[in-house]
Amino acid sequence: MTPGHSAGLPVLFLDRSLGRRQVPDLLRAAGIRLHTLAEVYGIPADEQVSDVDWLGHAGERGWPVLMKDDRIRYRPAERAAVIAHGVQAFCLSSGNLRASAMAHQFLAVLDDLAAVCQQPGPFLYTVSRPAYDGLISPLDSPRAIGQRRKAGQQCGSST
Repeated sequence: MTPGHSAGLPVLFLDRSLGRRQVPDLLRAAGIRLHTLAEVYGIPADEQVSDVDWLGHAGERGWPVLMKDDRIRYRPAERAAVIAHGVQAFCLSSGNLRASAMAHQFLAVLDDLAAVCQQPGPFLYTVSRPAYDGLISPLDSPRAIGQRRKAGQQCGSST
């Protein structure tokens, strides 16, 4: 892991699922540049912004998204927003973590995130922690899911 904001990594956007304060503060303390829903939309409006709206906002600005809601890939409206706006998304494999663990998992793969972000979206990667090393692996991209469904193929393999 490289301390600070990795070269080539755009400014990040954090979903509300990661919280307003703890995870963003921990990432910023490590030198990461980011925006949160609360900062972009204001409090309490951030609680009312739909996933479709904030995904579009982040995608249009080229802000990769950090989140812990991987179900977005199965919801038609959210999946369509990811595809339409070329969203680059990274989702924790376990949403049942303390803020420090969530921040640590993202920091452990920071250089990998920067490398993947050199490719255009849309995509959705999962961020997990096997043993003590961070790992990112692709989930079905929203585009691949749609193509497989049209072709009648099984979804769930990586692209």
